[in-house]
Amino acid sequence: MVIENGNVQDLQIAYVGGGSRGWAWGFMMDLAADAQMEGTVRLYDIDDAAAESNRIIGNKISAHKDAASRWKYEVKPSLKEGLTGADFVVISILPGTFDEMYSDVHAPERLGVWQPVGDTVGPGGFVRAMRTVPMYVTIAEAIKSHAPNAWVINYTNPMTLCMRTLYEVFPKIRAFGCCHEVFGTQNMLCEMLSVLRKIEGVTRQEINVNVLGINHFTWFGSASYQDIDLFPLYRAFVDTHYDSGFPADDSWAESVFKSAHRVAFDLYGRYGLIAAAGDRHLAEFAATPYLKSPKAASEWKFGLTPVAWRRENLAERLARSQALVSGEEPIEIAPSGEEGHLLIKALLGLQDIVSNVNLPNHGQIENLPLGAVVETNALFRRNEIRPVFAGALPGNIHALTVRHVANQENTLKAALTYNYALALSTFLNDPLMAAVSPLDGDALLTEMLKATAKYLPVGWGM
Repeated sequence: MVIENGNVQDLQIAYVGGGSRGWAWGFMMDLAADAQMEGTVRLYDIDDAAAESNRIIGNKISAHKDAASRWKYEVKPSLKEGLTGADFVVISILPGTFDEMYSDVHAPERLGVWQPVGDTVGPGGFVRAMRTVPMYVTIAEAIKSHAPNAWVINYTNPMTLCMRTLYEVFPKIRAFGCCHEVFGTQNMLCEMLSVLRKIEGVTRQEINVNVLGINHFTWFGSASYQDIDLFPLYRAFVDTHYDSGFPADDSWAESVFKSAHRVAFDLYGRYGLIAAAGDRHLAEFAATPYLKSPKAASEWKFGLTPVAWRRENLAERLARSQALVSGEEPIEIAPSGEEGHLLIKALLGLQDIVSNVNLPNHGQIENLPLGAVVETNALFRRNEIRPVFAGALPGNIHALTVRHVANQENTLKAALTYNYALALSTFLNDPLMAAVSPLDGDALLTEMLKATAKYLPVGWGM
């Protein structure tokens, strides 16, 4: 890597999960649109064919007439070859397949446990973690051996458990986790300014917020635009749209990922802070009354994302990958809306930026355990990430959050030690499992672990 006159040449980026159909393409577009960095992206994936397709797509993006920089994309056959000499490592993998996720999401339904996402908390998030933690042990050990000084960006869920595993295995790792849920809430506040104050054209980057919480259960302790405190406006916004949601129509039902923010509005009424994640995630952390049934979810105006939809979407993305490789679909350079490439630039000293990230708690949230992975703002600048002190979570939000923190810590311990008794008690301690008996929970956990057995270490005996 060479930095000269505000430009970076020969930057080496290792992309673990380099066959990604979505995240990788967005990252490639962002790199191509930025004139200050050039280098090589090494694509490593257990699916060689997917990585090879992305090599072709990445080099096509780089050669596009509208590209501001020229990157070289290469496929590497092993983690070692991908990581050795890397300046940055991006991790974006699917832990397992949608066959395992089908069990994660749908097996608990026979006990009345409904999950809109099933990748972070709840029974689905727990079992996903059981197969993800061993993968991240391998990745962390490889980074320690082959790229110990690289900066590591994680996009994989469950975010908190992925990050905790990286730091548990390699305490000196320089890793941070990126999630765009906060961006969505900032965008909604921009819409609020348009509706209530007729202030148009505000971008989410102009919404200043204090972020605190844990991934997908994140909150704004303060929010402002220029000299306007947004909390009084948000209170009026909630009062107006609590029953109808926002927008006050059925557009939330057009996509399995959309909502009408009614869960966030309700949480504001209960706790007094702005919940800064999508309703599908928030509902899984808070559970009651949002997930009593599919009908209840619909009344709260968010959807339960079936794994069948994910399979259909994957088929569409595979078809698009083939079309991009063959040239049937032309390449168009468009920004992804993510900030990964901007954070890379900041760590290289090309700019300073403040963004919400997931990092071990060193006091940035004063009443959550030290070492637990938390989500707050952090200042990114040359070769440094400095978490922004976010203060303490209010009492009732703290009570909800610390339960999940304890569950996540016990999930990690159970995954590393193959301790079924600890796994079961943690599995049952999730709020979504409150109405499930220990006997039924035991049977369900055994079934779900067997469904993902090929990804579990032999210590589980599955």
